[in-house]
Amino acid sequence: MQQLWAHAPNLPEVSLLFARLVEIIWVDVLLSGDNAVVIALATRNLGDRQRRAGIWLGGGAALLLRLIFSLVVVELLGLPWLKLLGGLLLAWIAVKLVIDEDDHGSPRQAASLWRAVATIAFADAVMSFDNVLAVVALAQGNIWLIAFGLLASVPLIIAGASLLLRLLERFPVLIWASCALLAFTAADIMLEDPVLAPVLATLAAHMAVQLDMALEALVVIFCLGIAFILDRRA
Repeated sequence: MQQLWAHAPNLPEVSLLFARLVEIIWVDVLLSGDNAVVIALATRNLGDRQRRAGIWLGGGAALLLRLIFSLVVVELLGLPWLKLLGGLLLAWIAVKLVIDEDDHGSPRQAASLWRAVATIAFADAVMSFDNVLAVVALAQGNIWLIAFGLLASVPLIIAGASLLLRLLERFPVLIWASCALLAFTAADIMLEDPVLAPVLATLAAHMAVQLDMALEALVVIFCLGIAFILDRRA
C-alpha cells in the first residue's frame, strides 16, 4: 500500500493538471465560435437530414485538421504569405456564404452536402491555427492533454453550430453579423503573417496609430460592402 501511495501523483501535480484541463476547455470555448459560424452558414440552406450530416461531417473534418495541425503547426505558422493567403480566402468565404442564393433570392435548398463540407473544411483549416497553437502551448508537450483539447473542441463546435442555425432562422440579420465576424477573423489572420506583421508594426510606429484595428475595420467594411452589392444584384 505504501509503495502504491509513493508512486501516486501528488496533490500539486493533480491540481496543475486540472488547471491545464480547465484552461484548455476555456480556450476551446473562446476559439471555437468562428468555426461554429462557418458550419452554420454553410449548412443553413440544406435539408434537415443533410444539415445534420453536414454539421457532424464538418465537426469531423475540424477534428482531423486539428490532429494534422498539432503535428506540423510550428512549421506551418512560420511559412511566409501562408496566413495572408488564408485570410484572403477566408474573407471571400465570408462573402460567399452570405450571398449563396439563387436567382430568385431564395435559399438554394438543393445545395450540395459535400460542397458545404468542403467549405467548412477549408475555412476550418484557415482558422484552426490559433486554436491548435493555444492547446499545444497549454499542454506543454503532454500528448494526452493535447488529445483532450482537440477532442473537446469538436462537440463545442457542433453544439455552437446547431444553436446558431436556430438563431439564423429566427433572426436573418445575424447572417450579416456572421459575415462581419468571419471578415474580422480573416483580417486578424492576415495581420499575423510573418511577412506582413513586421511591415505593419514599423508603419504603426511611425504613424503612431493603431494600424491593425484600422485595417481590421476596413476588411470588415469591404467584405460587407461586396456582399451587399452582390446580394442586391442577385
